[in-house]
Amino acid sequence: MPARAGIRRAICIIRALSSAVTDDAMSSMSEDVSSPLRARAIALLWRTLARLTPHRLWQLARLIGPLILTFSRRERDVTRTNLRHVYPEMPARQQRRLTRDSLTHSSATMLELGFAWMAAPERVETSIRAVHGRELLDDARAEGRGVIVLAPHYGNWEVLNFWLSSHFPFTAMYEPPKIDALDPVIRHGRERMGAQLVPTNPRGVASLLKALKRCEAVGILPDQEPSWGSGVFADFFQRPAYTATLLPKLVARTEARVVTGVARRLPDGKGFALHFLAADERVYSHDEALSATGVNASVEHAIALEPAQYQWEYKRFRKTPQQAAQHPDFKRFRIY
Repeated sequence: MPARAGIRRAICIIRALSSAVTDDAMSSMSEDVSSPLRARAIALLWRTLARLTPHRLWQLARLIGPLILTFSRRERDVTRTNLRHVYPEMPARQQRRLTRDSLTHSSATMLELGFAWMAAPERVETSIRAVHGRELLDDARAEGRGVIVLAPHYGNWEVLNFWLSSHFPFTAMYEPPKIDALDPVIRHGRERMGAQLVPTNPRGVASLLKALKRCEAVGILPDQEPSWGSGVFADFFQRPAYTATLLPKLVARTEARVVTGVARRLPDGKGFALHFLAADERVYSHDEALSATGVNASVEHAIALEPAQYQWEYKRFRKTPQQAAQHPDFKRFRIY
């Protein structure tokens, strides 16, 4: 019984860390961590974990990931379902291994939040062992263009945010966490290297447009399911996924260059490698559905670097065309 209680506590910790920064994944325990006392405990845990190296944090994740696989049915089942959808030809044994590895990487990401936000900047910078494709960013700015970075939930996107805001004028949308008391902690962590955070509303979109017209970089989450009326259905691994349509609006008004950016965790947690990849050419289409298809293809390209590092426990296919058909604004929910 004590061992099982300890396991539940470890899983609760990971869920609590995740609930502060993600919309859906691993956040089913958010109701249990909403008090200021719990928020202070989470912030203290982040500060403690920030003292560890990425290698040590990876070792912890290797212990916690299998526990989530065994004892946390929700994360396990959502991950397995998503993997069956996107890799239907993959042998069952390989899917089980990928499920385990994905939950381990997601655990590592949550444990690394304190490192990305609170560790000395030189420690975080040193943990970034390589940057591939930086010339895509530099060339766009040399041409007098802004850069839109599609940053999917892959590897450690907070390390990506750290590097981008350290090396470029960088603006990103920000939605306050479910745990109000953690807002200043998270905001400080993301802004400490100079990033400008703007709200997820029309005023925030206007700020993104201004930044792009100044030939700066902006970050967009391409794989977070938008609210009804803010997206279209487009194929993601040959399955319709409701996808935001903000990107074509930004491109049409700024002629910005679009790249996909990820921070891939190196083997054994020995740091990170950043990858900037040219986006699928369809993202530049003024047709929202075709652009959304290009966005999803760009995310697929990044996932192919190492599929286990994608956050498969997010319900990416929650909204369906069948649900859209019953919605009063059905005509807006096109399928490409």
